[in-house]
Amino acid sequence: MDGPVTLRRPQRADARRNYDALIAAARDAFAEKGADASLEDIAKRAGVGIGTLYRNFPARQDLFEAVYVEEINQLAAAAEAAASLPPWEALRVWLQRFVAYAVTKRAIIDLLNRDSEMFRSCRVVMYAAGEPLFARAQQSGEVRADASFDDVLRLVSGLTSAAFVDDAQRDRVLHFALDGIRATG
Repeated sequence: MDGPVTLRRPQRADARRNYDALIAAARDAFAEKGADASLEDIAKRAGVGIGTLYRNFPARQDLFEAVYVEEINQLAAAAEAAASLPPWEALRVWLQRFVAYAVTKRAIIDLLNRDSEMFRSCRVVMYAAGEPLFARAQQSGEVRADASFDDVLRLVSGLTSAAFVDDAQRDRVLHFALDGIRATG
């Protein structure tokens, strides 16, 4: 699998903690409130001052890109963690993480440059992470032979555009969708 997309993280441990807290807070804020989430709210959620946010992310665009890259890196890490599971379970676990990524992506996608090297690199990493899990599940006979990895990503991505009552409902709907790609035996 291709390695993660690199971010320029601070060197000092305390600065790295602040940076990571800002990324996590921004991800949550964007998922809840969209791309218009307040930078002041993000700093507050992260437990830092607004100056710390601007030191790490001089432009709002820098924060969007850092959140996106971090989501891709976590998606790649989730694939590595799931790789030792049985084929269907590995794919299912990774797709559950993909749903969380897709929610964040949907909130900020219009503000990302889809023609940028960063965006293209992220796509390569995402496919390199999930495609082997899909292929293994398909080769094991657990995924329909007529499904492609791209089909499944589009199916699962489509789920994220719907509003759900809660996470349990979203998980049920995902389960129903995944039943549709299972091979019948």
